[in-house]
Amino acid sequence: MNKTTLSKKAYLLHLNAASIADGMKTGMFRSLFNGQGVEFSGVREYFTGDDVRAIDWNVTARNGKPYVKVFEEEHELDVFIVLDKSLSMNHGTSKRTRFETACECASLLAMSSFLNGCPVGSVTFDGKISFSCAPKGGRKHLMMLLSQFEGDEKKVPAGSALSSALTGASHLLKKRTLIVVISDFRTTGWEDALGALCHRNEVVALRITDPSDERLPSIGSVLFADSETGYECVLPSSSAKFDKAWRTANQNRVNLWKKECIRHGGIPLSISTVDDCTARLKKFFDSREKR
Repeated sequence: MNKTTLSKKAYLLHLNAASIADGMKTGMFRSLFNGQGVEFSGVREYFTGDDVRAIDWNVTARNGKPYVKVFEEEHELDVFIVLDKSLSMNHGTSKRTRFETACECASLLAMSSFLNGCPVGSVTFDGKISFSCAPKGGRKHLMMLLSQFEGDEKKVPAGSALSSALTGASHLLKKRTLIVVISDFRTTGWEDALGALCHRNEVVALRITDPSDERLPSIGSVLFADSETGYECVLPSSSAKFDKAWRTANQNRVNLWKKECIRHGGIPLSISTVDDCTARLKKFFDSREKR
């Protein structure tokens, strides 16, 4: 993206992201903004009135006089976005694809984090990891991220590196972080990696859906191709039996995804290609109910 286009995108995002930013600080994640606990920052000499439980006995023994541990409360929340750019995201039956919807969500979250003064980082992936950076603050860093949340002209490798992206995030992040994983979750083997990420972080699993997931238009026998594998088959879209099987299979996938997310400690959220992303994210972050 050129600078003019990127600046225009940032300006439009700023208008939409303000309400989401407020919801992040006052809604279901408000406790993360109000201090995530305390972090050890060093030692100092003991003064009369200090809590004796804070004495660092190892340092005291080495120096021959009492020292106490000093802790600082953490107020700065890091935000990290995991964005799926795999081939299966490039489809959709509405005015935009799953990938375009995912990019809008990622951009809104990055801008909302910036407005809240939160360092934000990201990893993007297709068949392999394509980009990764630790959370940082500043307008220049934000603009770099917004440029990453766009389509690539290069040929995208087949497959999905979702599990590797989640594992990489676990190694990259050094403190408790709000992580949003944006994907269609049309792959396998991501569950354990998500669980490891949830162990130390607050994780939202944002599933991008499309109306075609639930029902195909009735247009007779149609040739379909799997974008990841190239496999082709003819599906009888006008068959009532097929329509029921299609809806049942999708519901089973959704139920399994939601079950695995909750079991591992993640928060499931679905946004469709026909949804207003700003409204859906605002409603989600405004919620005061924990899972």
